[in-house]
Amino acid sequence: MMTALRYLNLSLLVLFPIAWFAPLLRAGLLPLFGLSEISVISGLQSLWESDVALALLVTAFALFAPYLKTIGLALVHFGLLRRKVLPVLSYMGKLAMADIFLIALYIVVVKGVGWAKVEVAWGLYLFTACILASIAISTLTMRALRK
Repeated sequence: MMTALRYLNLSLLVLFPIAWFAPLLRAGLLPLFGLSEISVISGLQSLWESDVALALLVTAFALFAPYLKTIGLALVHFGLLRRKVLPVLSYMGKLAMADIFLIALYIVVVKGVGWAKVEVAWGLYLFTACILASIAISTLTMRALRK
């Protein structure tokens, strides 16, 4: 079981960067105009230009928290980091869920206003799957190491 968890966790080191550049949603002003694809990275680029504090927060939640958690979990899997850090790593993965919540909230608000058209793209599903897989892997790792 631990071998499978190791490989699943290591696959996230490749899948997270793909999810960051993948289109999360397509948005446009009014249904008449074309839709622009927005990814985590393009959204962060826009935030850095307009609101640095929010950009730092989103960067921490969307990029650093899940990736550092994945690296930390890999170190635990290979015996290079103590098991005592697992609760902290688990918490880091939950922080990344806040980013997905903000994206979902944005979609609901924009659709409710009616001035813009928003479509969910495949990158949102990939990013969500990566975060949920990371949470599941850390939970299963804690259970396996307790036995």
